[in-house]
Amino acid sequence: MINPGLEAAIWGGVSGLALILGALVGYFINLPHKVISSIMAFGAGVLISALSFELMAKATEQGGLLYAVSGFASGVLVYSIANYFVSHGGGLHRKRSQGIPKHAKITTDKSKIATSAGMAIALGALLDGIPESAAIGVSMLEGGSVALVTVFAVFMSNIPEGLSSSAGMKKAGKSATFVFTLWIAITLVLALSAYLGLTLLGQLGNEYIGFATALAAGAILVMIIQTMIPEAFEDMHDITGPIAAVGFLVAYSASEIFS
Repeated sequence: MINPGLEAAIWGGVSGLALILGALVGYFINLPHKVISSIMAFGAGVLISALSFELMAKATEQGGLLYAVSGFASGVLVYSIANYFVSHGGGLHRKRSQGIPKHAKITTDKSKIATSAGMAIALGALLDGIPESAAIGVSMLEGGSVALVTVFAVFMSNIPEGLSSSAGMKKAGKSATFVFTLWIAITLVLALSAYLGLTLLGQLGNEYIGFATALAAGAILVMIIQTMIPEAFEDMHDITGPIAAVGFLVAYSASEIFS
């Protein structure tokens, strides 16, 4: 039987592979923007379902309402502060497949902009991915098996970041070796986050596990609202909501069927 910590790391790595997949597409293939925006809208719906029925439900069950609410609020606050600095460093549009938007102000050398934006997007992937991957590990605490809905949701949300960052760094003249080494390193960090989410939190009391689970949920919700939904809406407009709703229903149905 596989070690639970190793299994958590593997599932965290699987979700992180979406970054490498997105990077491959962004570096070598020009995928239509609407396709990526549709994936993003669908992934947003899946994530909302996962954090509502997987993370927050478990957080309340394990730690009680007070710990769940305070953990959620803490996640919102911590992520919002960290996201402010990443966004102002060039990672604002890290989920978009087109890279830097046309309306963005360009006041310095284009290659420098692409480089700084690409690196900020990579940093943003860490910011987004650490609570998501930790949530994968946390999902294994109660039943011993991973919540596949959570893994799928994180996987879907990671693809646009790999796309946008790699496209930007390619424009800046970065080699494929540099780009993919960076994403592999980030994927390994996300695998470690899933491992720590299981092993470290597993040693705490139920109240603290509930707090940490809700913290991850709060961070993920802010990420969805601030990065995924606006970028998806920019291309898909009025059908963004229905696509996200389909993602929500698919994830909810899967969680009910396989729970």
